Amino acid sequence: MPFEINEEKEDSGKIRGNLQHFGLIAGPLISGLLLLFFDLDSEHPELTRTAAVALLMAIWWITEAIPLAITSLIPIVLFPLLGIMNGKSVSTQYVNHIIFLFIGGFLVAIAMQKWDLHKRIALRILLLFGVHPKAILLGFMVATAFLSMWISNTATTMMMVPIVLAVILKLEETMGREVVARYSIGLLLGIAYSATIGGIATLVGTPPNLSFVRIFAINFPNAPEISFASWFAFALPISIIFHILTWLILSHIFCSGSKKLILEEGVIKKQYEELGPITYEEKIVLTNFLLLAFLWLFRADIRIGILTIPGWSRLFSEPKFINDGTVAITIAVLLFMLPSKKERGSNILTMDAISKLPWHIILLFGGGFALAAGFKHSGLSLWLGTQLQGMGALDPLFLIGIICFLITFLTELTSNTATSEMILPVLAGLSIAIKTNPLMLMIPGTLSCSFAFMLPVATPPNAIIFGTDRIRIIDMVKIGIFLNILGVIIITLGTYIFGFMVLGIDTTVFPDWANIQ
Repeated sequence: MPFEINEEKEDSGKIRGNLQHFGLIAGPLISGLLLLFFDLDSEHPELTRTAAVALLMAIWWITEAIPLAITSLIPIVLFPLLGIMNGKSVSTQYVNHIIFLFIGGFLVAIAMQKWDLHKRIALRILLLFGVHPKAILLGFMVATAFLSMWISNTATTMMMVPIVLAVILKLEETMGREVVARYSIGLLLGIAYSATIGGIATLVGTPPNLSFVRIFAINFPNAPEISFASWFAFALPISIIFHILTWLILSHIFCSGSKKLILEEGVIKKQYEELGPITYEEKIVLTNFLLLAFLWLFRADIRIGILTIPGWSRLFSEPKFINDGTVAITIAVLLFMLPSKKERGSNILTMDAISKLPWHIILLFGGGFALAAGFKHSGLSLWLGTQLQGMGALDPLFLIGIICFLITFLTELTSNTATSEMILPVLAGLSIAIKTNPLMLMIPGTLSCSFAFMLPVATPPNAIIFGTDRIRIIDMVKIGIFLNILGVIIITLGTYIFGFMVLGIDTTVFPDWANIQ
């Protein structure tokens, strides 16, 4: 797959470099000015100090002045030095059950990739959808969305791009590049957007979801747990609805007049046959993957109206001791224990899998959790919420819409994980100040961090398809701006409808667990 550097990318690199240099200087300068000349609360100087640290991290995260993961380590240095939190308390934020949920889930994903199970699943789904241009587009989108629920959006897109390019190249051999050009843009956009949309459906599908669970628990320790099952029941319908609408839009724009395209089922079938019969290792990984999904979904009690399905954790003396991280690590450990037949003397997963873990994302998580803890410990989140108290006069539906709109377009220019970790503590404080259910603001805010479709820098899937040199920024912007707005509407209505049905979010009631005073 060629990734050539064109003039457009060179200009983008120069702009990015200039932005990094600007951020490197502007971050400490603006943060220092805030410390020296402003006093948010004379009785609580830690508020101003925390705000200064947050501002420094925000500027460096946005401009990527230094690597995002290194910026995430700043609380370990500055929180103790500035008297915000002691070093022990800050450090513990970097290792918790959410981190292990991510590590366990990612190790299972690494096993799927190592033994090509992810490719078998994707190609099998594509074979089910037929050879009509719209059906092929839907097949790629469904396969991508499903895999993205369990594997990182980046890995899913990287795996799907060579498959879709094989289809595109076959079409070009038959009909020429000009005939296929428009349809190929639709296929590539479909993969990128499906990876993003599918990722919101599960807690492990995209980093902002995990950030939300931990930051919510930090700010509201007495709140009911947001389990894998409860999030899945809430987010899956939103993901499916948005996925269908996106397919309809892309197929209408890029598949109209596609009757000239003759798609051969043999291209995909040949790739599937090249995988050969399903191997012993694939069967082991598939069994463990299905077991993981089952254990996640049915760990805690599932309440459907007056009906309660008891979770399997009740079989143990202390059900509350078991969380989704426990399950993820259990399955991951099994993969290190089970032997491989293809690689004699080795196991399904070996120590090299540890080196493949995205440690930079893990540090980014930790930095966000530490920042959230600093916001709560210093009282800054409550102070910020109080400053925004006037927004409480807005209709809840309108308020959610404004939050979704602002975050969606902010995350076009920043890391979605960094955005969630900057914004969620503020939304927690705002919900307390205006006496509304925190879930009503924090959940749509979390989803909006993922729904950025306009620019290559917005999400890794966008960047990957842009790197194929088969799509221009303007192609992405034309469709992306419409999907951004559609996403705001879907998240807003989805939070209202499914939030009430699944999570019991009542916009008229301020829950007791949210009253931290």
